[in-house]
Amino acid sequence: MNDALLIRNDIDGVCTLTLNRPDAYNSLSMELMQALIAEFGLIADDNSVRVVVLKGSGRGFCSGHDLKQIIGEGEEDYYQCTFDTCSELMQSIVNLPIPVIAQVHGVATAAGCQIVASCDLAVASDKSRFATPGVNIGLFCSTPMVALSRSVSKKHAMEMLLLGDMISAAKAAEIGLVNWVVADELVEQKTDEVAGKIAASSRKAISIGKQAYVRQIDKPLDEAYVECSRVMTENMLTHDAGEGIDAFINKRKPRWQHR
Repeated sequence: MNDALLIRNDIDGVCTLTLNRPDAYNSLSMELMQALIAEFGLIADDNSVRVVVLKGSGRGFCSGHDLKQIIGEGEEDYYQCTFDTCSELMQSIVNLPIPVIAQVHGVATAAGCQIVASCDLAVASDKSRFATPGVNIGLFCSTPMVALSRSVSKKHAMEMLLLGDMISAAKAAEIGLVNWVVADELVEQKTDEVAGKIAASSRKAISIGKQAYVRQIDKPLDEAYVECSRVMTENMLTHDAGEGIDAFINKRKPRWQHR
């Protein structure tokens, strides 16, 4: 049994990161959050990685913050450090230049649900469940709210935040929190399929596109078009765009150099 808090496995451009606190439903201790932030920093500069899969070990994906650790410290400075670190983690997912796919089984609650909302794509088991239940313990899920409100509509976000109820994987797909819901035994296979398709593309093009999406999404329409016209021009000047267009015209498979 691997005792590391975070397990990394790289195969054919797909980097799988496994949260490895199964006895605590992979709750986000300070140490686990710091390990994730550090790993995303390494991945950002690793041109061999074209897509990241984030999953949990044991019975569930992630149950949120490690409340035993937080309450055990009992100091305002530690609380602030915890939530600042969590915010840094979520932004490291969003700002990573390549896509991150959440592979969800079991529960994804509170900051665990926040991770799913922060990822670019999500594959869920039909047995998985999601919640932002902080209101039930007097601790409103304010930081999860940031990611959730940017992933689903206002009324669906407020429903989850105000009621704190568990929702099914089917409901999560209906409101846009996850992309695919598959039978529990097929969740890894579906994730591999999605990750493999992304990994087969040009890392350069994917990276340009993801970063442009993040920058343009909150801009007014005219500014978004100015930004993305500039990005398309930048993309056209890359090696892989020239290679891809030539391969399409000549009906052959492109040979990406990821530059």
